[in-house]
Amino acid sequence: MSSRRPQYVFTSFPRTNWRLLAQSGCSSLRAKKSSSNSELTTVDTIRFNQQQQVDTAPLPDDIPKVKEVGASSAPLLSASYFIGARCREYNDDFMQCKTDSAGRGEFDCLKEGRRVTRCASSVIKDINTHCLEQFRAHWTCIENRNHQLYQCRPMEWKLNKCVYENLKLEKHIPDQRPGVTPVELRPHMIYADVAINTMEGKPFIPPSKAEGSKQAS
Repeated sequence: MSSRRPQYVFTSFPRTNWRLLAQSGCSSLRAKKSSSNSELTTVDTIRFNQQQQVDTAPLPDDIPKVKEVGASSAPLLSASYFIGARCREYNDDFMQCKTDSAGRGEFDCLKEGRRVTRCASSVIKDINTHCLEQFRAHWTCIENRNHQLYQCRPMEWKLNKCVYENLKLEKHIPDQRPGVTPVELRPHMIYADVAINTMEGKPFIPPSKAEGSKQAS
């Protein structure tokens, strides 16, 4: 009869920090007993206790109310450059306020934050009013393509054209090299899953970039 003691092992999750699992709410960890000649066994069950935390306390009455933007990540990404074009001054004021507030930006910069929110909401509203079809096609593509902008250039070009014609807002990516075609205007995306079909449209070049390209040449 062997005097070797039975072993209790946790082997189903290599390199797992069991202490962190326990601290994060992991419960019901049960190990199987195994002998030295048997295969390593696994953990029976792992259950995590999760619940959504919602703070239902309203803001104080002295803080003016502002309606949230109410858009998910894909529409916000689609409209982000136009939001930046219209709301740059408000964004700069908000960031400057946070820099000057020495860690109290959440309290000291509420007024600037409300301006940013209202401006962003106005851009979303105007795009929905004048370019709903193009906007929806673009953000739907972004949503379905892992939020990778280079996968959705044809839809983006149509949206850029519509927004410029109706709202006079341009998409501008800062700090791009002079004399080089901006990345959003290139007709070929080497990392895209599907090659761009020329029948789907061509890059929209706003007048400001067209004049800049003429001067560079």
